[in-house]
Amino acid sequence: MRTSIATVSLSGDLRSKLEAIAAAGFEGVELFENDLLSFEGSPRALGAFARELGLEIVAFQPFRDFEGMPEPERSQALERAERKFDLMEELGTNLLLVCSNVSPHSQGGLERAAEDLYELGERARRRGLRVGFEALAWGRHIHDYRDAWEVVRRADHPAVGTILDSFHILAQDLPLSTIPRIPKEKIFLVQVADAPRLEMGLLPWSRHFRNLPGQGQLPLAEFMQALVATRYAGFVSLEIFNDQFRSIPPREVALDGYRSLVYLRELANPQSLPPPPECRGVGFIEFCASEAEAVELEEFLRRMGFRRTRKHRSRQVSLWQQGRIKLVVNAEKEGFAHAYNLVHGTSVCALALEVTALQAALARAEAYRAVPTVLPEQPLPALRGLEGSLLYLLESHSSWGEDLEPLETAGPGVGLEAVDHVAQVMPPARLLSWRLFYRTVLGLEASDLTEIPDPSGLIQSQAMQNPQRSLRLVLNASQNTGTLASRFLSAYYGGGVQHIAFATSDIFATLAALEANGVKLLPIPENYYLDLEARYALESELLESMRRYNVLYDQSTEGEFFHAYTQTFADLFFFEITQRRNYDGFGAVNAPVRIAAQVRQIRQALRSLEVEF
Repeated sequence: MRTSIATVSLSGDLRSKLEAIAAAGFEGVELFENDLLSFEGSPRALGAFARELGLEIVAFQPFRDFEGMPEPERSQALERAERKFDLMEELGTNLLLVCSNVSPHSQGGLERAAEDLYELGERARRRGLRVGFEALAWGRHIHDYRDAWEVVRRADHPAVGTILDSFHILAQDLPLSTIPRIPKEKIFLVQVADAPRLEMGLLPWSRHFRNLPGQGQLPLAEFMQALVATRYAGFVSLEIFNDQFRSIPPREVALDGYRSLVYLRELANPQSLPPPPECRGVGFIEFCASEAEAVELEEFLRRMGFRRTRKHRSRQVSLWQQGRIKLVVNAEKEGFAHAYNLVHGTSVCALALEVTALQAALARAEAYRAVPTVLPEQPLPALRGLEGSLLYLLESHSSWGEDLEPLETAGPGVGLEAVDHVAQVMPPARLLSWRLFYRTVLGLEASDLTEIPDPSGLIQSQAMQNPQRSLRLVLNASQNTGTLASRFLSAYYGGGVQHIAFATSDIFATLAALEANGVKLLPIPENYYLDLEARYALESELLESMRRYNVLYDQSTEGEFFHAYTQTFADLFFFEITQRRNYDGFGAVNAPVRIAAQVRQIRQALRSLEVEF
């Protein structure tokens, strides 16, 4: 399988697109005519530039409204094709993509279409060129790949083949059983795209909501298995129409695109890569802070029940523990954590994930172009995470931290036992990118996308989890600039960890201990509990305890979920306390109540500042 991407998939001018495609490692590129029209040089110069970058122009497209046209439109279309052939010779490409006709003037009939394709193929053959026929899902007469293949079969011309597009096939839920019966030499190109399942027309769905393989919900594994059965070994090319991608730098989309094709290769041949690592959970979470900020953060952690168990002998790095939770506070005045702190303030600069088979995990990361790095001050291998943060990879049951100087023993604290989940906020255009990263590099599963109401708009939320649910990462983003998520992006100067949830087996005992330690919880209004009383048959004593400690509640058919929140630390991040009873979600139904309470506190703080000054 050879790798290609269509220029329409990226933002920017054609030069920057080609440079990004080459830098990501693609072998080929599909050239869209609109990109050629805006190019400042000649077609010959463009072809030479692509070859200098190591790229083959695998196809020129699209050629529209061809088959089934009456005269004089038929003759005009053939003459138009000759002009395209002239361009292709200048560019140095030999394949013209012909998409099925959408013109109201076109006439049906597979035999008529086959005769037209034969004539076009004969003209292409004389120049050493080829034509590939693709069924558009909204084609007037031909909108099924099986009909497009039948036209090619009837044309029976060596310069005429079919082009398979996964979106046009899978969006219509067409059976894949015909694909293995197509001779591999008659498949001239394969185009792939993923997409979310949406209830809308095929044309707007295709033009605005395609995404990269691994980012959507189409059954690409089945498509690739059918393709493998043909023994096709040519180019597999990404053709992505997505409004968000047009706002992202082309090099970022190109890198994601390359990863998505590696993912497809793995779907087709699972033995081609090391298997996804088994991610056991969070090994440690590293905070960066200035020296003064570290004092405040460590006092807050102490009130949260953590104990400083170890400290570096010569650096301002300390380890805080409670239960199985390990938190690192790094107040060094140089190095990675210091640089991260200068940009983002007191924040989470790194997550360490426990994995099995570390070397295989690193090899897999490299195959997906997530090149591991090792910092001078930290010998652990790491991948670049969101906004330049780090994802350390730890061998399961690693003895990391034992080289630090021991101080005190971690006690039971307030009953916090483990990291339940970590929530990251990111720009909306990056949500798909990080979903792809976690899915491909780490093998995490994606939950359904959830929309959470905020007083100022909607927040999109999606969880990436391992099957055992010992690792849960929640990705949040919002298009609306006034939401709590967007405010975090502005205050944080980019994406990062907004909150960390800690698990306990007795939330009320834990919250009572936190309150005794002086930790302030997020106040929840009485109206919430009146509604809760009406919705669920909860015991009055339990409901009163929930009121007392500002606990939010949700039920599923299998279990229950209790959770509460601390107030925000340094106006940047906060902690959540959770107790699960056979419950797999995140209490999304309560998110609007929590967000409204946090917004209310922000406004109260702003009003108090106005009074003070």
